[in-house]
Amino acid sequence: MTRRLRNWTLTSLSVLLTAAGFTAAGTPNAYAATTATVNGSTTYQPIDGFGFSEHFGRADIMRGSQGLPAAKQREILDLLLNRTTGAGLSILRLGIDSGIQPTDPGGPNATPQYVWDGVDKGQVWLAKEARAYGVNRFYADAWTAPGYMKTNGSDANGGTLCGLAGATCASGDWRRAYANFLVQYARFYAQEGIGVTDLGFTNEPDWTATYDSMRLTPAQATEFVKVLGPVANAAGYKVACCDSFGWNQQKAYTSAIEADATARNYVATHTGHTYASPVDGPLPTRKRTWMSEWSPNGTTWNENWDDGSGYDGFTVASAVHDALTKGNTSGYVYWYGASVGATRGLIQMDGANYHVSKRLWALANYSRFIRPGATRIAATTPDANLRLSAFRNTDGTLTVVALNAGTSAQQVSYSLQNTGISAGTATPYLTNGSNSMARQSAVAVSGGALTATVPARSLVTYTVKR
Repeated sequence: MTRRLRNWTLTSLSVLLTAAGFTAAGTPNAYAATTATVNGSTTYQPIDGFGFSEHFGRADIMRGSQGLPAAKQREILDLLLNRTTGAGLSILRLGIDSGIQPTDPGGPNATPQYVWDGVDKGQVWLAKEARAYGVNRFYADAWTAPGYMKTNGSDANGGTLCGLAGATCASGDWRRAYANFLVQYARFYAQEGIGVTDLGFTNEPDWTATYDSMRLTPAQATEFVKVLGPVANAAGYKVACCDSFGWNQQKAYTSAIEADATARNYVATHTGHTYASPVDGPLPTRKRTWMSEWSPNGTTWNENWDDGSGYDGFTVASAVHDALTKGNTSGYVYWYGASVGATRGLIQMDGANYHVSKRLWALANYSRFIRPGATRIAATTPDANLRLSAFRNTDGTLTVVALNAGTSAQQVSYSLQNTGISAGTATPYLTNGSNSMARQSAVAVSGGALTATVPARSLVTYTVKR
């Protein structure tokens, strides 16, 4: 250890003292040394952003329906959306339900009887707030068609859209009417000044829930894409599909769409969840892909970083890393940003108060610094415990994220190749048991290299600039 300390630069030593836990009379934590290479000439997926949802009335709770005062509302919005003090999330997923046409207008060919309250269970308010923070990606997604359009006559408990192959109904073929319904929802948001960018027609089509849900096979989803696609595209909306409840399960939907020459051209983004199976590789498409919903299993509210529960902050950080590096996902949309009770959301709303989980900061270490329009580039290391990813932002800055899964601090010598940055600074932001996106002392970049230390079981994001 003495020999290594003598060889370090003063700057690197300063960072280690801060990050690895030195005190005036203390001793450093154990550490190892390794190398890492960031290579800008090897590029992977573009980044659309990171996001969250407040469907099923959560937006209304955030707006104060259960006593949350205005000052606390602003604090929660800052935590989720502020690019300086919070997570800087950049995608809002809106939940579509049957509210804009809750009753049968008289059949699929009857004149639609749409209604709009300008509130949409608080989601309009939240969308306007998000837009004020700079969000311009709004993904509107339906859990189900209205019940009268389905084989089971109910919004809940599955059922299939009437008119699809294998779903004949006495009421007729509702496929085009459902496509028009979805586009009308987006148009209502346009009236409120919110530009929906992405439109989805199904959520977990391979799972029957006791709440809003609708079953579609991969073949049926492909069939409906060819109905919705022309209508949505003509109105200026991109089609997303299919939000399967597992990443491996989504592969069947993506494969079916990709195998159909017409449907393939209408789906802009393939979306999958990771409840039934985690991200283990890319979806079978060259189109953009999003991990569009997930929160870890858990039965109690948990604010911890690394407690082995499986729904702590470290678990979320690992999942985000895998989605970006194994799945090559362009978007990562967590489930609830803020919810109530024994939520696995990022924030727990509690009457007039709220509580913050380390899950928020696990996501924030990625979302605040990897901005829409960034490109993932190569980041490699021989250390299996060091989970690295790197991104080049459109403003020329470089973001390097290091998740140390090891039980000892790790000194890393980074070589920055083909990044356009040979000299400058790298500013670390540390999240672990005692830190939440805590800014650390800057590290000098010289000769296209820097040396810094990632504490044990910690997440560090470096923003590198000339």
